[in-house]
Amino acid sequence: MKRTIRTLAYASSLVSLALTSAIGFSQATPKKIKIGLSLDTLKEERWQRDRDLFVARAKEMGAEVLVQAANGNDTLQNSQAENLLTQGVDVLVVVPHNGVTSAAIVKAAHKAGKKVIAYDRLIRNSDVDYYVSFDNLEVGHMQAKYLLEKAPKGNYVVIGGSPTDNNAHLYHQGQMEILQPAIDKGDIKIVADQWAKEWQASEALKHTENALTKNKNDIVAIVAPNDGTAGGAISALKQQKLAGKVFVSGQDAELAACQRIVEGTQSMTVYKPIKILATKAADLAVAIAKGETINENFTKLNNGKIDVKSILITPVQVDKSNMDSTVISDGYHAKKDVYKNMPKS
Repeated sequence: MKRTIRTLAYASSLVSLALTSAIGFSQATPKKIKIGLSLDTLKEERWQRDRDLFVARAKEMGAEVLVQAANGNDTLQNSQAENLLTQGVDVLVVVPHNGVTSAAIVKAAHKAGKKVIAYDRLIRNSDVDYYVSFDNLEVGHMQAKYLLEKAPKGNYVVIGGSPTDNNAHLYHQGQMEILQPAIDKGDIKIVADQWAKEWQASEALKHTENALTKNKNDIVAIVAPNDGTAGGAISALKQQKLAGKVFVSGQDAELAACQRIVEGTQSMTVYKPIKILATKAADLAVAIAKGETINENFTKLNNGKIDVKSILITPVQVDKSNMDSTVISDGYHAKKDVYKNMPKS
């Protein structure tokens, strides 16, 4: 009898140990979520901010972000994305350099069973899962409306962004939707309409110089798609002592552009609160990785192949009158930095 009791006690202890082990195993730390962030470039201030804000938000939610930047090289970006998939990322977030060739990234990700979020720029002709960006048509609308209010008549120069960037085409489309009625009435004339390869300021400088020469400096407004190209255009205007006399648009609220706005050489910029964008994208990526239900009121945006589930954030028009209440109030730039070149009075 004693032996039987001892045997039962021993068996009971084994069962207890097995249960403890099983419970311990089930309570083990879950595998850390890994998100791949494939960036076109980190050469511009704008994209460094996106990276930092995205990584910080993902980290808050316990996710690790693996970042790769391709410096504007399509082939490199595609191979970097493949590398991120090889490293076992749960979701791939892509800022495409080329909105068309990046379709190969989506295909590779889906083959690996991973979803893709197009960040800021749409990936065209693909089965991309989600798109998180600003309302880019509205960016173009804001730029053109502002200039048309300031200069309702005269010669206009239109500078496009990189022709490989889908957003550049959306900005241009938005601009022309506003300008076309004034063109049709004969109030304004587009004397130059050129693309700036790779968003280069030097391209905008060249296009502006050529337009000024051909039109004997008779230009009233320059529709620049972002702050970098605006800076290039303003450099050309300075050479002719026209900086501050010709209205120039921009986008991204870069520090140099904000300084030019308060100084009077750039007219406006379109401020895109990147923190909202990065937070939305990071939240979405983590939710996908966890397999959670996505409770979002998506807009549908066609990319040439499918209607992509999209989150579009409204941008903000900024000029000298509301610089303090937008860009500075949000902490995007410090007031002392924006007004650095202005007299203290």
